[in-house]
Formats: sequence, C-alpha cells, structure tokens
Amino acid sequence: MYFLYKFLTPIIALILLPVIIIAMIIKPKFRAGFFRKLGFYKYKSNGESLTVFHAVSVGETNAIADTVKAYRQKYPDRKIVITNTTKTGHEISKKVLSSVADDITYFPFDFSFSVNSFFNAYKPDRIVIVETEIWPCFVKEANKRGIDVYIANGRISPHSYTGYKKFSFIFKKILPLYKKILMQTKADAQRIRDIGAPEDIVEFMGNLKFDITPNMTKEEQEALKSRFKAEDKEILIAASTHFGEDEIVLKTYRKLKEKFPELKLLIAPRHPQRFDSVYELIKAEKFSSGRVSENCTFDDADIILGDTMGELAKFFSFCKIAFIGGSFYGPGGHNPLEANIWNKPVVSGYNVANFKDIYRILTDKSAAVVAKDEQEFYETIYDWLNDKTKYEAISIAAGQVFEENRGAVQYLVNRLS
Repeated sequence: MYFLYKFLTPIIALILLPVIIIAMIIKPKFRAGFFRKLGFYKYKSNGESLTVFHAVSVGETNAIADTVKAYRQKYPDRKIVITNTTKTGHEISKKVLSSVADDITYFPFDFSFSVNSFFNAYKPDRIVIVETEIWPCFVKEANKRGIDVYIANGRISPHSYTGYKKFSFIFKKILPLYKKILMQTKADAQRIRDIGAPEDIVEFMGNLKFDITPNMTKEEQEALKSRFKAEDKEILIAASTHFGEDEIVLKTYRKLKEKFPELKLLIAPRHPQRFDSVYELIKAEKFSSGRVSENCTFDDADIILGDTMGELAKFFSFCKIAFIGGSFYGPGGHNPLEANIWNKPVVSGYNVANFKDIYRILTDKSAAVVAKDEQEFYETIYDWLNDKTKYEAISIAAGQVFEENRGAVQYLVNRLS
C-alpha cells in the first residue's frame, strides 16, 4: 500500500498541475514556500543534533511556542528548526520564534524526492509534529533513516474518528513507525489506538494550549490600552469570525448597544482576504468605525476592524467579553483559551467540534458558554454586561481552569530527551 501511495501521489499532483497553477495565480497564499515544499532547501547541516518542530498553521504554532522555548532552555546545544504548512503560520513562527529557532521554513510535500531533500538538508535527530498530521512518505523515510518522529498534542475529534476508522488498514502500517504518540485527552488516546497505533507508544499528555501564558507585561498592557484609548471602556471582541458570522455579531451588537450605549466592538475576521468585505458590512451599519491598521481608537469609533496579523491574542487583554468565531459558521470553532488566559468570559456558537474537549472543561467550570442559537448568544452577553456579580464569577472561573490544567509543556519536553 505504501509503495502505491508513494508512486501515485506525484502522478496525481501532475494531473492536477493546471488547477494548482491557477490556484497559485489567483491565491498568493498558495505560492508561499512552494519551492521549499518541493524540496529546494538551502540549509546545510554540519552534523549537529537537530530537532524539528512542525506546526501546520497559526493555532499549532501558538500552541507549540512555549514548548520550543522550554526545549531551548533545557537543550541549548541542540539546533531547532520550525516548519509550517501555511503562509500565516510561517509568519507567526518568524514573529514569535525567531529568537529561539536556528531556521524557520516550510514542511515538504509528501513526495519521496521532497521528503528526502528535506532530510538531506537538515539531517534531524527527532521531529515533533503538532496535533495529528499523518504523512506516510515522510514518516516512512524518517523511520528508514533512524529519525525519531513524535506526534504531540494530538487529537482526533469524534467526527474525524469515523473517517480515520475506515482507513485503519492503512494507519495500522504507518502509526507503529512513530516513536511516541502523545494525545491531548484519554479519549483521543483511545481513538488513535483504535485506528492502529500500538498501545505502548500512545500516551495521554494533556493539552499544550492550557500552558499558554499572558504574552505581555503590565506596562505593555497599559501601552496597548492607551494605543486604542480602551481605558475604562467595555469592549466586545468578535474573534476569528467566518463568512456569515459578522452579520450575526453586528445584529447582536446593535441590540446590545440599545441597552448599553457605551459598548464598543472589535471584529477580527479569521482570514485576511475577508478584511475589506467585512469592513464594508461594518460601514453599512452606520456606526462610527475604523481599522486597526489605520491606528483607529475607541475614542473615534464604536466598531474597529481588526485587520492586522498576530495581534489578536493581545487584544483580548483589554476586552470585557470575547466571542470566538468559526462556531456559528465555519470549521467547528477556534481556540477560546487565548481569551480565557486573560480571565475574560468566552461565548461561542453551537459548533465547537474542533475544541470540544476544551469547551467541555470550560463549560463544566462555568468559564464559557456555548450558545445554541443567536438569541442565547445575545442573552449571554446581555447577562454578563448587566450583572456584575455573574460577570466576576465567570471571570474568576476562567483563570482557575488554567491553574488546574497546566503541565503539558513540561511533560512533552521531558519526553524529547
């Protein structure tokens, strides 16, 4: 089966080449790192001990950042290379990990020649793949070269598990090639065993995302508030919104504004290509508005569009309440913990499949609300704005969740000895 996969993947890519070329012309993000992914790597290893951390995109990069920093402290003599798949993930890696990484590049396509070119250039001892990225050619070639490959912070949602299970006859051949498979929850660990991972290499490690820390000093927080004129203002942030959700947020904001005239709103769409279209929606609401990229403040506007990259996690520090998008429309929610770390109450839509276990922990501790519809979304925010005691209780709960779930970073670093 592996040889069939190895043979067919480049052929399929050649067949789809016209579509790929058109996509690269239309969508510049598809061009990012293309030749490096193909195998044109400039790095030349001098035979030193080298560890690769692979994070697909922004969420995975943010999740692994503290681990990479802790790993650098524990093993200062080892080289560290960060790889990403997406342009946005690559940009965040350069922004937050340049000081600790020896190189930041793109992960190779799963073609034999691309993978071998990557290994020939970097000659790694160990590779840590964040979450559940399974590339047969990559792990097979690594295994042949004696390179240890780890899955870290792995997860398999109940929905994905159904699909994986259908191909367990393939995974039973691939998963035993990993050194360790470290999963976020005990349920995730059982699921990956069910699809073919050997019992002795699967472990429950917890979730790296609970080990994040506030990424600003008190002085930096005050400077950020001053930049936006956010002092003493009640601000709702709608984070990582997807198509269809901005309308829900704006409709809800209009209703809330009638009850709380001083309420402000910051909308940060998930994808940069939607910035302009979302800003048109905002302007159509006839509220005063502006953009982060144009240095707008809340003295000047009721609604600000968050149209910069890499700043959203900091914006949560000055908000009162956060809505996490991708949960009414989209892929099944995004990470709520970047807001919770600041002790901010979080509300989402009903579809949080991608972070189901995190939301279960948060809702069990009354640190977040998963709204079943738009009405409950409105009522939740209204209650928090209207009832100071209720708001303070859920804010305290958000902080307590982190204290009870820390430890995954150190667990992972210890496993990479």
